[in-house]
Amino acid sequence: MTSSAEQKNPDRAERDADGAPADGGLWGGGMPRWLPRAMVLFLVLVGLFQFADWAFRQLIDLFVMLLVSFFLSLALEPAVDRMAARGVRRGVGTFVVFVAVGVSVVGFLAALGTLLVDQVAKIAGDLPHLVDNLIVWINQTFHQELSLGELQNRLLKDSGAIESYVQQAADNVWGVSSTLIGGLFQAFTVGLFTFYFTAEGPRVRRTVCSMLPPAKQAEVLRAWEIALAKTGGYLYSRAVLAVVSAAGHWVMFALLDLPYAAAMAVWVGVMSQFVPTIGTYLAGALPMLVALTVEPVDALWVLVFVVVYQQVENYLLQPRITARTVDVHPAVAFGSVIAGAALLGAVGALIAIPAAATLQGFVGTYVRRYEVATDPRIDRGEQRRARRELRREAARRLRRMVGGDGQRRGE
Repeated sequence: MTSSAEQKNPDRAERDADGAPADGGLWGGGMPRWLPRAMVLFLVLVGLFQFADWAFRQLIDLFVMLLVSFFLSLALEPAVDRMAARGVRRGVGTFVVFVAVGVSVVGFLAALGTLLVDQVAKIAGDLPHLVDNLIVWINQTFHQELSLGELQNRLLKDSGAIESYVQQAADNVWGVSSTLIGGLFQAFTVGLFTFYFTAEGPRVRRTVCSMLPPAKQAEVLRAWEIALAKTGGYLYSRAVLAVVSAAGHWVMFALLDLPYAAAMAVWVGVMSQFVPTIGTYLAGALPMLVALTVEPVDALWVLVFVVVYQQVENYLLQPRITARTVDVHPAVAFGSVIAGAALLGAVGALIAIPAAATLQGFVGTYVRRYEVATDPRIDRGEQRRARRELRREAARRLRRMVGGDGQRRGE
């Protein structure tokens, strides 16, 4: 019996002869065959994850530029589609739209730059007078005895720090230049992808749908159409409101005889429509500062007009213009801008509102809604309003009855 067992398990007999434990050990008789393969597979997966993470970090800028280009193409494609419907080639129509948008942006920046340069030059010319007034105010308020000569001596005494700061700024010129060149390259890349996405829109959709089964193609095209309609509609409604706002503020600034009335009106129109909730008040700060340099009382009139116009726009203009496109609640718009800025910085803030409009369109299309029964817990003021209306109706009936009795008695 023993010899037959040893013949069946020669390896085990050798281990017993060497004094090794027969049934002990870490693995109970040997390492499992799957363990080396599992270890190799684990190391391969870890390596692939590290490589994917590294590649994603290297390509994150490209992904962001593609996302921005996609939303810009959604905004420009409706205009190109209208031109294509009239027989214009999509490439030519896209080029015309790009030229129109480029001219508008360059004109806006040129007008704003001219305004800023002029105001800086004016402030620099009035700086000695402003410094004298500041010294007089400090002496009268804080009971000091400062003078212009003393301030000059202090500045000369600290000239070493100023000189070191200037030297540091000069050393950083190369860094600023490289950043500017990188920004121009990114803008060129975004413009190139936007042009291709817009001009080749039908081909891009056809290519994407060719990778999907027929049942999914309709859903993808429907979602694409929603994104196109909501993004383009929102941006176009903002553009119309910006034109109306610029025209109204230009009339007001011209009546006040403010310098660069047209440039400031365009600034207010653009900022008020594309910066949600607080854009109007931020935009109104610039014309108020300009008005202070001309006539301080004009700044008050500018503030009053900005506040009044904002109410007119909110309750009269915006509901009518956005009724045919899409309306994003101010709280949703403001929250989306904060979220976009937290995720992608300035680029995220730029595309946040179109993304919110598109998401709102998806929710309205795909999420099923149910009718809500009347419940006082939803609107706690509804019962009070109803009771108030009942009391008013009873009072009106009582007055009619009293008036009718008085007329009969008079007869």
